[in-house]
Amino acid sequence: MSDFSDDLLRPMSEDDPGQTNVRSGSGMRFPWLQKHIESVATRGKKEKDFARTTSACLRNIQEALLRHEWQLAAEYMHSYVQTLEDSDSSKRQAAPEIIWKLGSEILYYHPKSSVDTFNAFADRMKNIGVMNYLTISLQHALYLLHHGMFDDASRNLSQAETWRYGEKSSSQEVLINLIQAYKGLLQYYTWSKKKMELSKLDEDDYAYNTASQSMYNHSWNTSMNFCALIQIPGVWDPFVKSYVEILEFYGDQDGAREVLTNYAYDEKFPSNPNAHIYLYNFLKREKAPREKLISVLKILYQIVPSHKLMLEFHRLLRKSDKEEHQKLALEVLFGVLDFAGCTKNITAWQYLAKYLRQTLMGNHLAWVQKEWNSRKNWWPDFHFSYFWAKSDWKEDKALAYEKALVAGILLGKGCRYLRYISKQDHQVLKKKMKRMKKMNLFEAVNFLHPRTMLLKETLSLQVRVCFSVLQGPLRCGCSL
Repeated sequence: MSDFSDDLLRPMSEDDPGQTNVRSGSGMRFPWLQKHIESVATRGKKEKDFARTTSACLRNIQEALLRHEWQLAAEYMHSYVQTLEDSDSSKRQAAPEIIWKLGSEILYYHPKSSVDTFNAFADRMKNIGVMNYLTISLQHALYLLHHGMFDDASRNLSQAETWRYGEKSSSQEVLINLIQAYKGLLQYYTWSKKKMELSKLDEDDYAYNTASQSMYNHSWNTSMNFCALIQIPGVWDPFVKSYVEILEFYGDQDGAREVLTNYAYDEKFPSNPNAHIYLYNFLKREKAPREKLISVLKILYQIVPSHKLMLEFHRLLRKSDKEEHQKLALEVLFGVLDFAGCTKNITAWQYLAKYLRQTLMGNHLAWVQKEWNSRKNWWPDFHFSYFWAKSDWKEDKALAYEKALVAGILLGKGCRYLRYISKQDHQVLKKKMKRMKKMNLFEAVNFLHPRTMLLKETLSLQVRVCFSVLQGPLRCGCSL
């Protein structure tokens, strides 16, 4: 009879040392059942202790990373790897990704880490977490690129490109397309270098034809790698720019236009200011009509009203014959100067000073009122306070003068900013005034400060305010 049977049938002895047995009603004992019960009882406690330990270990790693204590993080990481053996299947499945993210961060910054160490860690994690193979391969390639190892990165991407595990999921497909696109970006880098080399060769030279053919081969491979990715909704700026440059180089203007138009206007893609910038620059190179350029920048204005291209947008609108465009030109300038990052932009202030005068002299007071009404409660402190007058005069006198002119138009002669600037060194201001006279900005219509707003029913649209800073404090003369 087997040992198991013997244990099952052997009656219990009083002399059995050191253990308590589970008995049946007939006096039979079951030592195997007792061991199972003890195992269940202790396993619950061990699992609880294990979960508590790994959670504490993870917190310690995160705190060490925040403090940039890379050695301490590495020591905790050595213990945290045991989560790969967690009895909880969900935690066990999530462990490879967490270990890769934490481990790669530690190895990237650890002073004693090397490329070989990182490569060994990455290769091991690819085999442990097969579901994360593509993600790890891509991030590994980026690490190699950061260290200038282009051939190794390309080889890594080529291996990942052909990798498959189970049925191809949609997430795997996107990752594979992304890997192919990065591989294409490396090929584009090689193509760019060859293009530079080609520009230095004589077209009649045999080497020129060889280099040209090599360039074409690289461009073809690059295009194939880019095509699949840029059809998927997303933000693919570096890939789109590279692809368009290749298309333009080989004269495929229609193809480049189609790529950029789809990237900017396809509703499936997320809103992306760069998409409209790329399209605008392309159309500008093609010398597209002004209306087309305005339509592209109008969308960019709605997304990023403070973008540096807005001043160019203003110039295009200002040259248009349509009244709606001329009205928008004023709105764009006010919109740019709403942002703190643009308050020191002297060109924007110059444009606003000049365009305010043109607008008011063109009997479009309502345009200015519309823009000013939404700003009159905060622009004076934001732009025209006494503090800013002193600061601007100290840092940039040209900027201070442009702002003073705008302040006088919008707030009148009592504006603190304008009064402060008018009392400064006249010898400095004389040079500025000569330039302002040449630009015909010395005079402007003023209907917007409180006194004249009350009298606007009796004021003539041709009332002029003369800003004179050459004869002491600034004076304001109104003809009624």
